[in-house]
Amino acid sequence: MGNSPMRILHISTTDKAGGAEKMAYELFRQARLNRHDAYLAVGRKIQDDPHILPFENDSYRRPWAAFWRRRQELLQELGARSVSRLSGWLANLGELKRWTNWHHGYEDFDYPGIHALLARIPDKPDVIHLHNLHGNYFDLRAIVELSNKFPVVLTLHDEWSYTGHCAYTFDCERWRSGCGSCPDLQTYPAIRRDGTAHNLNFKRELYRQSRLYIAASSQWLVDRAVDSVLKPAIIESKVIRYGIDLEIFKPAEKVAVRRELGLPEESLIVLFIANKTINNQYKDYATLDRAVNLVSSVESRKPIYFICIGESAPEKRNGAITFRYYGYQGNQEDLARFYQASDLYIHAARAEAFGLVIAEAMACRLAVVATGVGGIPEVVDDGTTGYLVPPGDSEKMAVRIAELLDDDELRQTMAENGYRKARDQYGRERHLKEYLDWYEEMLNDRSERRPDRGGH
Repeated sequence: MGNSPMRILHISTTDKAGGAEKMAYELFRQARLNRHDAYLAVGRKIQDDPHILPFENDSYRRPWAAFWRRRQELLQELGARSVSRLSGWLANLGELKRWTNWHHGYEDFDYPGIHALLARIPDKPDVIHLHNLHGNYFDLRAIVELSNKFPVVLTLHDEWSYTGHCAYTFDCERWRSGCGSCPDLQTYPAIRRDGTAHNLNFKRELYRQSRLYIAASSQWLVDRAVDSVLKPAIIESKVIRYGIDLEIFKPAEKVAVRRELGLPEESLIVLFIANKTINNQYKDYATLDRAVNLVSSVESRKPIYFICIGESAPEKRNGAITFRYYGYQGNQEDLARFYQASDLYIHAARAEAFGLVIAEAMACRLAVVATGVGGIPEVVDDGTTGYLVPPGDSEKMAVRIAELLDDDELRQTMAENGYRKARDQYGRERHLKEYLDWYEEMLNDRSERRPDRGGH
């Protein structure tokens, strides 16, 4: 790609999960393929790759707490639940301040693994790239020291970095003026009591001492970050759209794919994909379900299949519509086959920073009907690549679904428009290059300023 070799450390919750984790892993993997010395540090390691480093926080805890945590894990494995709970309480006594903070609803940043992480890498990184930092693995306090020693990029995949606890604010505006009196303590990441005012003030003070390059996949999210407690820390902000593998997510011969998947060749297939679709608080399966059931009351020239990926449930029928559910598809090629077999992609969300599955659907030449929340309107061009509907409006969504299923020419035109947009804007090579070019700009700028600003 023309960039000089760099040492890049990515930090993420895990190396294999949803959209945010997928993007962090792909940036790490593609950087290594392009001869950069990249590492990925994670709270939970799944894949067997020596360049993926688990944080190992428990190894660096106070001896008393570490001892009882290890005993608790062993007892859990043996099925001794009651004794395991006792070990957990004894571990809490070894970290009394941490337990007290949790009890008061204060976010937990007591994860000491970050302080030993750099010593486990052969050479100091040129750039540290942070991704989702919630998930019980990262000490947010470390960003002060890290960002004053290294160029640090923070890619926002959700809103947690500037809220009192939640990953998405929905309609709440308290994050702008100061959290408190939180309307929903159970929104992920849940907290026990309303410590949101304390949490947001804590983050505000950390950011005042930090220097960060902020990126997000949508202008919507960048704008909110710039208007938040993050503002004092921001050196520069950028919109860098997610990238997808266009060699995997591409159109294919529909009939052949349906035969391969055991799907009916003559039906109209409508698709929805999300992690834990039915109970995912950020997606709105209830609106989708109502919309599809409304479509079932309209006489259709063909049978309709509604396929839901990300949830295992029994097949059911309602009139001319069959509902079929498939569990999580971890293999990208397998996932792409469902897009390629479908006629229309539908997506109801209450919150969404970008809509990676929407971009993947468009790359497979599918028109889209989606709720117009968060960053989705930047992906779906209303009336051109699909339709946007108000969140929670199942009737409007049903009308748009029925319209596109009934009009082959309109559906195919929108699908083609979306396909061209995905090919032009969402390739993973473009995604990686934008970050690599930005890293180089940071390093060049830092080098030029070092004599005058002491490395800052």
